Amino acid sequence: MYVVRDVFRLQFGHYKDVKSLLKEVQGKDFIPNAKSMRMLTDFTGDSYRLVFEAEFDSLASYEKGLQSGMGEKDWQKWYEQFKQHVVSSYREILKTEG
Repeated sequence: MYVVRDVFRLQFGHYKDVKSLLKEVQGKDFIPNAKSMRMLTDFTGDSYRLVFEAEFDSLASYEKGLQSGMGEKDWQKWYEQFKQHVVSSYREILKTEG
């Protein structure tokens, strides 16, 4: 099993705008192959962080989910609005053991 974390450092004071964008996307299946997904927020450190965490059976399943979900016009439109609030981001792909 693989855990994929997309970590976004948000612009200071932009969390309320991002929160309303997140409400828009709830219930939409932008990454359909994920076994589970969750969002985490971190209000510590020098800036706000938002983490999307998803679990996949394989890296192939993750890639397939990216291709099908992120290729949709609705997702692209939503992401254009979302990224206006982001300072930087990075991705972690972790393999569970045991």
